[in-house]
Amino acid sequence: MRIEGGVYLGKSVEDEWLELKLANRHGLITGATGTGKTVSLQVLAEGLSEAGVSVFAADIKGDLSGIGSMGQEKDWIAKRAHEIGFTEWEPKKFPVVYWDLFGEQGHPVRTTISEMGPLLLARLMNLNDTQEGVLNIVFKLADEEGLLLLDLKDLRAVLAHVAERADELTIEYGNVSKATVGTIQRQLLVLEQQGAEKFFGEPALSIADLMSTDAKGRGTINILAADKLMESPRLYATFLLWLLSELFEDLPEVGDLPQPKLVFFFDEAHLLFDEAPPALIDKVEQVVRLIRSKGVGVYFVTQNPLDVPDKVSAQLGNRVQHALRAFTPREQKAVRAAAETFRQNPKFKTEDAITQLAVGEALVSMLHGKGVPSVVQRTFVRPPEARVGPITPAERATLVNTSRLAGKYDETVDRLSAYEKLRGRVAGSAGGGAPQEAPSSGGGFFDGILETVGSIAGMKTGGPRSRTLGETIITSATRSAATAAGRQISSAIVRGVLGSLFKR
Repeated sequence: MRIEGGVYLGKSVEDEWLELKLANRHGLITGATGTGKTVSLQVLAEGLSEAGVSVFAADIKGDLSGIGSMGQEKDWIAKRAHEIGFTEWEPKKFPVVYWDLFGEQGHPVRTTISEMGPLLLARLMNLNDTQEGVLNIVFKLADEEGLLLLDLKDLRAVLAHVAERADELTIEYGNVSKATVGTIQRQLLVLEQQGAEKFFGEPALSIADLMSTDAKGRGTINILAADKLMESPRLYATFLLWLLSELFEDLPEVGDLPQPKLVFFFDEAHLLFDEAPPALIDKVEQVVRLIRSKGVGVYFVTQNPLDVPDKVSAQLGNRVQHALRAFTPREQKAVRAAAETFRQNPKFKTEDAITQLAVGEALVSMLHGKGVPSVVQRTFVRPPEARVGPITPAERATLVNTSRLAGKYDETVDRLSAYEKLRGRVAGSAGGGAPQEAPSSGGGFFDGILETVGSIAGMKTGGPRSRTLGETIITSATRSAATAAGRQISSAIVRGVLGSLFKR
């Protein structure tokens, strides 16, 4: 069933579909393990790709990887297609780019320490307020002295530099203790042991590479290999939050488009909110609410609808609810909470239906018309047209090596940055020469631009003030652009969209 301006999801008493012009109103896919969430995600991804919309999704168990290979007409697929009248089903494969933070099952994904910023780094390292304060001092000093923070060794070098100057910096910035710096260094060691050193560096990911179409006009489906990444759940959640903030910051305001530019699926969404401070949840809610105008839809995927805080859940208009179990008090509460989020159908009791759904069946309510949710319906989800299940390592290697991005991110680039510069100062002092101090033109912003020939590109990929203009534009959502630009030059940089929002 092909629907003009929509993605066909399946059939209830009528055809159920996601309206493309409202796909950026975000959504939620929930259900117990084994009830069909991954298939629903794949169906949405395929339909969005067919419509020319790019997709980004984390592949937790490898089950989504098959979307890049030709589908197979298995018995259950043929049966479901016949039951719902999906006579147009045909085996297909879709344009896929595979990514992997560790560079083992896809193209490497990297960002710089500067791009990540102190707020998300503090979250990643589970720092307390005092430690986060010292980390902010580290970033400010790096700005002022033109020290590029690209990878973990750069951050280690500047931390050591701050520790050496602790007494001096305490006078200017407040208490900076060597013990606190040492604690941060130990947390960096933990990150390194989790493999985070492969994530920080250059070339940094270009957001534009996530959004493209093939010769047939189909949107790219970006699949992040997350099976190994899930061994470090905080790194997984922080990475996806960083990527969401990058999309928010980099993309221009476009208002309501006929269809989104990108739909972002956040699987295992509870990891984002577990133990998150209320202030962070507030900012996530703000980003989810505002990113709609950038042409991005965000869909959270999780087992329990209670995993998503109310203030975030309230922003999610398109909902697919698979079966839930109701054996424990918490599970019973989750069923009631899920039922209350739907526009009720007088023909059945939603709370009862949630526990009775078969595998591959879901309660579906989508936004239509002027953004009004449809009455909830029991829906049989259509079968995917690409392969269901994982591809082999050999197939994956072939697809990665023949990708349009093959070779772009494979080799790490280690240019002149804080580590090399500080090491040069020490070498200069030891040799009896004058220490190689950072140029002091009065503005770390220009220092960062002129640091090397390559740092013209470094305004995005690692300069100390790599995103001042973009951050100022974001912060100026309620202020004039001229005022924001003046504040950008005269005040300390606040990296990352969440950092910008904290400073509002």
